[in-house]
Amino acid sequence: MSALEALRIDAAGCVACGLSLGRTRVVFGSGTVAAKLMLVGEAPGREEDLSGLPFVGRSGRLVMELLNTEFGIGREGCYIANVVKCRPPANRNPSRTEIVSCSHFLDRQIALVGPALVMTLGNVATRALVDTKLGISALRGAIIVRDRYRLLPTFHPAAALRSPKGVLDMMRADFRLGAALLGDLPK
Repeated sequence: MSALEALRIDAAGCVACGLSLGRTRVVFGSGTVAAKLMLVGEAPGREEDLSGLPFVGRSGRLVMELLNTEFGIGREGCYIANVVKCRPPANRNPSRTEIVSCSHFLDRQIALVGPALVMTLGNVATRALVDTKLGISALRGAIIVRDRYRLLPTFHPAAALRSPKGVLDMMRADFRLGAALLGDLPK
């Protein structure tokens, strides 16, 4: 059994916070182990909770379109995870306590996948990995160098679905930047 699969099993039994009480499934993550690109969202939504896979609803379809058009890859070409692994009630943002309760899973996923680039989707995901009070509008498109990877914040796709033109254009630019960055990194 791989270390990532063992972590998945550990997450499936997690009851560290109240989100475990309302979940249908733990949405651990999916994709290619050892992927150069990792996407991190905030939390599962309704469709993700039902399927057990991250980014399968409307937001997920937009992310898949951006991956395809800007990186030339599909879901299988990257690794996708969320900050918290269980759906918050009524799709609210996860609380700080819930994020902290789940943070070891995401930290370990990043370590095990070993991506060269982590793209965070939205405020919650970005703030879970970057100690900042700045909002996503100020941080998006900035390359943050970490010990083992680079982090590139962008908007959550739900924001682009609510106000498509401007936000979607900025997301496309961020995804293009991510693709160029991966192309420039040593293999």
